[in-house]
Amino acid sequence: MSDESIVALRDFAADLAVAAGRLTLGYFQNDVATEWKSDRSPVTAADRDAETLIRRRIEARYPHHGIIGEEWGDSRPGAAHRWIVDPIDGTRSFIRGVPLYAVLIAVEREGAVVAGAIYVPGLDELVSAGRGLGCTWNGRRCHVSSVDRLENAYLLSSSFKHATRSELVGRLVAAAGTARTWGDGYGYALVATGRAEIMFDLGANLWDLAAPLICVEEAGGRFTDFTGVPTAATGDGIATNGLLHEAALQAARGETAPSAR
Repeated sequence: MSDESIVALRDFAADLAVAAGRLTLGYFQNDVATEWKSDRSPVTAADRDAETLIRRRIEARYPHHGIIGEEWGDSRPGAAHRWIVDPIDGTRSFIRGVPLYAVLIAVEREGAVVAGAIYVPGLDELVSAGRGLGCTWNGRRCHVSSVDRLENAYLLSSSFKHATRSELVGRLVAAAGTARTWGDGYGYALVATGRAEIMFDLGANLWDLAAPLICVEEAGGRFTDFTGVPTAATGDGIATNGLLHEAALQAARGETAPSAR
């Protein structure tokens, strides 16, 4: 894939995320009705309409590309390129009127994520990246932080409540200097822009993690699952500034003292 085509994919992903995000603002803090899916996650008309907008624009520009999204499933499976769409990452925040939700869009080529965007409509913050092109925050190059000790780290998560994995969560919280629940896509944007050092999710979906993976990596950080594999596809994700990655994984496994680097 040429650099030019990665630029085009990155820029289109960013444009899509902003357009969909602005659509969601028409529903935000506006008493939008909430439904509950079979997995007990919420969904609104804003989620569905935003994904519909994204899909229509992808299909118009790249009719042979596949799309997988949270609300409308998988189209053209097996296509060389696949767009991965979460129209509102953080719907629980959205329905509560909290502006820390995001639109996440990534694109894969032959199974590898090559471009992606995180847009936080309530804050008008856009983080986007392309493989080999670096990461930008509102159009300016951004980088992960240089914090190199866990006890000085800001640790984020979409939720610290995981009944079956509470020990792992507890070890990470104990190891970090500060724990905050600025999670979902916004948490990964904070890591990519150097405002936090560690963000993790357990039991997530591909569309929750694909855009964060490329943004964090291109900002100089690392994104893996808890076995250390750099993937968005296994359900768990941990993003760091890179300097703290191995220490965070070891802390999660209970292999290091909380104060260790």
